Amino acid sequence: MSDFRVWECQICGWIYDEAKGSPDDGIPPGTRWEDIPDDWACPECGATKDEFVMLAVVPDNSAQPAQPQGETAAGSTPKPAQATAQTTSNRIWECMVCGWIYDEARGAPEEGIAPGTRWEDIPDDWTCPECGVGKEDFDMVLVSQPPADAPQPSASAPVTLDDKDPLVIIGTGLAGYHLAKEFRKLDQRTPLVLISGDDGTFYSKPLLSASLAHGKTPQQLATASAEAMAKELRAEILVHTHVTDVDRQAQVLTLVSDSGGIRAELRYSRLVFATGAHCAPLPAIEGDGLARLFRVNSLGDYHRFRTALTNRKRVLLIGAGLIGCEFANDLVQAGYQVEVVDLQPWPLANMLPEAAGRDIQQALAQAGVTFHLGTSVARIEHTSAGIRAQLASGDIIEADIALAALGLQPNTSLAEAAGVATNRGIVTDRQLRTSDTGIYALGDCAEVDGHSLYYVAPLTQCARALAQTLAGTPTSVQYGCMPVAVKTTLRPTVVCPPQPGNEGEWQVTATADGVKAEFLNGTGKLLGFALTGSAIAERDALSQRCAPRMP
Repeated sequence: MSDFRVWECQICGWIYDEAKGSPDDGIPPGTRWEDIPDDWACPECGATKDEFVMLAVVPDNSAQPAQPQGETAAGSTPKPAQATAQTTSNRIWECMVCGWIYDEARGAPEEGIAPGTRWEDIPDDWTCPECGVGKEDFDMVLVSQPPADAPQPSASAPVTLDDKDPLVIIGTGLAGYHLAKEFRKLDQRTPLVLISGDDGTFYSKPLLSASLAHGKTPQQLATASAEAMAKELRAEILVHTHVTDVDRQAQVLTLVSDSGGIRAELRYSRLVFATGAHCAPLPAIEGDGLARLFRVNSLGDYHRFRTALTNRKRVLLIGAGLIGCEFANDLVQAGYQVEVVDLQPWPLANMLPEAAGRDIQQALAQAGVTFHLGTSVARIEHTSAGIRAQLASGDIIEADIALAALGLQPNTSLAEAAGVATNRGIVTDRQLRTSDTGIYALGDCAEVDGHSLYYVAPLTQCARALAQTLAGTPTSVQYGCMPVAVKTTLRPTVVCPPQPGNEGEWQVTATADGVKAEFLNGTGKLLGFALTGSAIAERDALSQRCAPRMP
């Protein structure tokens, strides 16, 4: 018979064993994880299925007595079952952005992928059905041992790189590395150079606002080092290196090391800006307590903030947008007292109608988050116990540390200095070309045909299209309906915001279980939607109806 799997809640440690089921919740023994209703929640802490990870696969051996499941809240934390080798060599893959699981044995029939389909045989343009990221954002989490007499694959012969100027990518975030991976699938011979202002570690930036409650260290979030990425991509990666000048006529970059001790020039054949975005400037805040105000926009920032949280309990969080709400959700579940301040009248006010924003607010408030909306932080003073913040409303907040989550601004200064056209971001057409036909841009730094979107799904679409273009097949990027999953696990939320300037109205249906909001124009056409709680089950149906963002 087929093997069963063991799953662990990453919030409280509760264990679900498929063999045992959860009779107290009406789930009989033998119920597969996929067959548990999507709106089911952890019986200990209320976390959703997305907050569980698979720990092990164990044989279905009916002759052996079942071991009692360990206690959780009142007793000791249960120990995960030990992984046992399967009789076949099927593998399990996990999306590192949203946690969705692909089991080769089961396939994904709803995606048209038959059971038994190997990971390598899934089309390269396939995307995660939950969050839209590409195959590169999946990691193998379990593999069976192949038979001892199984033939071993032979090493492929090395490919010799062409003797010509390289394709140069400035930036090693998700945009830069995604593009490099997609390009190498199509072109093995063109020299490739990536330039990184930091150590070039590959990690998933969206996880920075959802990893504290899981106890994830920066080292655990790091997927691969720059050295490993250089080997995988057969590329040269220059770490702790900055581009100070772009000579577009000579096609030469001026480089300088972090210390300033090394200066050099580098020729390029084609150039790609994948320079990302920086934290938006802080509003004017007076006082001497700003040394305890943090921003998180990189793995290094996460390390600094996580370290500063040591022995602290009270966090002042400035900003109730998407990232602010994700941090509030993460921090309160990690055991911190969280006070959120925002000028907006409700959370995610720039993306959600009031009913949906209030629904998230209520869920976070029930978990212990305190909101101060319609006001701002005017002053932060240092105290012996931490900080004291004075709000414009006159309220005072005592905290240990502060975190500002106030949005992003594209990194365009290098492009501007080089004379490349910029607006909100580096201006490109649908083939990601800038005003210089030999220079391209993608990711958070780019404004693609008038669109500036700071999400993973458009980034991956751009990486695939640009890789085709750079490999010799000019390809225009297209944006369909791209819903964004907000990582507020206390109130699961999906939003596909209407494009700015679209005329229409929100049609809202609110229940105790969640909010469904549809943004409709005058003819009833769906231009956007927002879903919270149990309403997220309608995500796929609404996505099919919703107008594409950039067809």
